[in-house]
Formats: sequence, structure tokens, C-alpha cells
Amino acid sequence: MSFYTQSNPVKHSLEPKMVGRGSSYGTFGELLQGVLEEDNSDFLVTFPINRYAHALFVPEPESDTVSVYPSHKQKSRRLAEIILDHFSLPKGATLKISGNIPVGKGLASSSADLVATARAITDCYSLHLPVTLLEMLIRQIEPTDGVMYPGVVSFYHRRVQLRESIGELSPLTIVSIDEGGEVDTVEFNKLPKPFTAAERQKYQSLLDTITIAIRQNDLASVGKVSTESALLNQKLRPKRTLDAMLSICEEIDALGVCVAHSGTCLGLLLSPESSRYQEQLTAAGALLEKVAGEVVIYQSWSYKEGWDNHAAFNDY
Repeated sequence: MSFYTQSNPVKHSLEPKMVGRGSSYGTFGELLQGVLEEDNSDFLVTFPINRYAHALFVPEPESDTVSVYPSHKQKSRRLAEIILDHFSLPKGATLKISGNIPVGKGLASSSADLVATARAITDCYSLHLPVTLLEMLIRQIEPTDGVMYPGVVSFYHRRVQLRESIGELSPLTIVSIDEGGEVDTVEFNKLPKPFTAAERQKYQSLLDTITIAIRQNDLASVGKVSTESALLNQKLRPKRTLDAMLSICEEIDALGVCVAHSGTCLGLLLSPESSRYQEQLTAAGALLEKVAGEVVIYQSWSYKEGWDNHAAFNDY
């Protein structure tokens, strides 16, 4: 069920399905995140990956509450209640959330849970929910990445609003490490941003550059912008292994470094289309293993995978 068509009327079926299903991809941090000088707005550029959150929504006519599993997925339960109330739908339901996005790492697991939940309800009741309305409903809960949109977008995450749809990114591999721990994104987004006027101008320039680079399939420039953003973010949430990551990036001639700006993960960007890809992949894995032990490889999302992925409900 797509939210992307903003002109759809808001309506729903009187007869729900027995089960509604929805999914959303996560992101590997952000290609760029900072503050723009033009309106002092926090923004980010999404980096979709092929990791997913899945939601299963089952109406329960005998109940007047939403039960969520696992029980700690309270933000998803709250969004379900908000959507049901908005459309004057029955309040009783069971909501089950699953997926393979690491939690608390800055990979948009919470955002993906919310979007998957909304999609499951729209699937169940045949709702046509404009994306701007979805943004408004999610805004009541928390700052959110732009994972409700297909492809790469620039997004005002604190006010949950699209800035611009940029396009599809050419395939990228992320060879990543995790510095450990978890980050509460809501609390992180309350922090004042210590960026100077010059740095805010820099963010505008980087946004302009990466927008053009993605549309022109210029992965070298994408990598440079991502690396610059990681460096600028050291003022706000420093990564202790960034220097080591930058050295390895230079050693193997990777495209750049990408970080979860509000999280704990860092990664090297590689192009699978490069003639040196296998050599770089092997070297990156071996060198990063010395830095952090465990190395995890992610792949960027592509349109051919489908951006409302219902691939896995095997645990129900």
C-alpha cells in the first residue's frame, strides 16, 4: 500500500481484511545530516538499505485496545491508536512487529516500525492515506526519518516533513562496524546544534552537491559529501573510531565514510560495479575486524526490491 501519491482521497473499507500487512526499509544512518542556514532547520539525506521492519495488524472486534508484540513497541501501538481514531475505526486490534533492522543504532528502526504499522492498517482497511497526513500523524510521536518515501530524499526530521525527493541511488555496499551501546533518538534531537553560521552554509553547499551527484550517478561525490558530514558531526556526536575508518577508507580507495549521525554505526562505501570491488570488500572486512571485531555488510536499497516490501512474515 503506497503512501506516496498525495492526491489520493482519504477513505476506507467498511469491511476490513482479516489481516493487514505493511513493511518499511531502514537506513544506514544518513548520507548527510546537519542544520541549514536558510531557516535554521535540522535536515538529513536518507540512505535506504535492504533491511526491513514488518507489521501485522489483526482487528479484534471483542477488544477496545491495541495490543502490541513485542510489548516494548509502544510507539507503534500509539500510532495505530492515532490512525484508528483519526478514521473513526474500531479500537481493538493486535499489532505484531518484526524485522531485521538493529535497534538503537541510528538505522531508522523506530521510523520503519511506524511506517510499517501505518501501512499494515491501510492494507487492512483499504485506506488511501496521503503522505502529508501520515507525516502529521507521526509528528505527534517523534522526529522521524523520511522512510515513507521511495529512494533518497532530503527531509526535515524534527518536524517530519519532506524537503525534496532526490532520486534513486546507484548500488552501494556498506562495510560497517558498531561502536556499541544504544542512542535514544528523541533525546538526541533535543540537543542544541553547535554549528556556526559558516558550518550551516557548508551544509547547504553539501546538500546542493549531493543532490546533483545522486541525480548524475556521481558516486565519488556522494562519498565525499558523506565523509564531510561525518567529520562535521564530530562536534555533536563524536565517533571514536572515525579516524581509523578514514585511514582505511584512504588505504583501500573506498568512496567514502558514512555514519549514523545520531547512532553508533560507521561504514565504508563501496561500489559493486567497481573493477576492484572484491579486492576492496575483502580488505575492508579484514581491516575493520581489527578495529572493532564484528563487521556487518549492508546493501543499499533499490527500486527493483519494492519500497513497500512484504517479504517476510514467517514468524506469525
